[in-house]
Amino acid sequence: MPVKILEVNDDNDGRRIDNYLMSIYKNIPKSKIYNIIRKGEVRVNSGRVKPNTKIKTKDLIRIPPYLHNDEKKSFKQSIDQNLKKSILDSILYDDNNFIIINKPCGIAVHGGTKNNIGVIDVIRLLYGNSIDLCHRIDKETSGCLVLSKNKKSNKWFNKLLLDKKIKKKYLAILKGHLKTKKEIKTLITKSETSSTKSFISEVGKESVSVFNPKQKLNSSCLVEIEIFTGRTHQIRVQSSHIGHPVLNDDKYGDKDFNKEIAPKNIRRMALHSSQIEFFDADNKLISINAELDNLFLNLIDALK
Repeated sequence: MPVKILEVNDDNDGRRIDNYLMSIYKNIPKSKIYNIIRKGEVRVNSGRVKPNTKIKTKDLIRIPPYLHNDEKKSFKQSIDQNLKKSILDSILYDDNNFIIINKPCGIAVHGGTKNNIGVIDVIRLLYGNSIDLCHRIDKETSGCLVLSKNKKSNKWFNKLLLDKKIKKKYLAILKGHLKTKKEIKTLITKSETSSTKSFISEVGKESVSVFNPKQKLNSSCLVEIEIFTGRTHQIRVQSSHIGHPVLNDDKYGDKDFNKEIAPKNIRRMALHSSQIEFFDADNKLISINAELDNLFLNLIDALK
């Protein structure tokens, strides 16, 4: 079986060889990737390399013949057709660099131990393995989710995030009545005992949001929230901190209030990423609004 030769394109110029291989052979364990590099089975321009060696455009990478993406055919078959259609129908924007979807509530962005298939798996199946997530939103949160089609666009988006040049707005139904517009500044950190939970802490990272009440409801209110930082569960933690937790939030919410006020047949968390706006690398404004789904609208109607 002949060896394989990969030529580095412009999109992967400057990447580490380990990250490059892991992006191509997503089904192969990282430990195996590192092992074959250290054993010299991967060569760049005929020379041995280290895992942190950076590759350049036109570099020729020798790959051992047994290395291939042997993903099981059953994976494609295991993706439910309704899920595939749901993701396809949710696409709001699609160009050479980005895909933006109105992610349905209840679908994780990444597959995991409890979520075998995520949004990224479906989009990669449809568009190819070059697709990457630009950011994340919680499984139970719906709305704007941005994915990149190439590494340069992914790096560009992440730089915009670091520079706080991406506008993000959410809609949420909160407990009680928020009377006036409020800027919420807190320090948020991740829990040491649970990787899936955050809390307010004096040693946390700065987290800034602006809460703007839009509609008074029965013992609750519809609020537009603009976030200026992107901490894990930022809106959910801050809402709970100010005494107005998100309706149907099982992690940070008021369980008694949820049972009392929320319609029993609508258990979805009332948080939706409604708008995202940023300039791409060509200075083109990308501004996307994601409509509320029927379950969220039904919640609002039931609480009027």
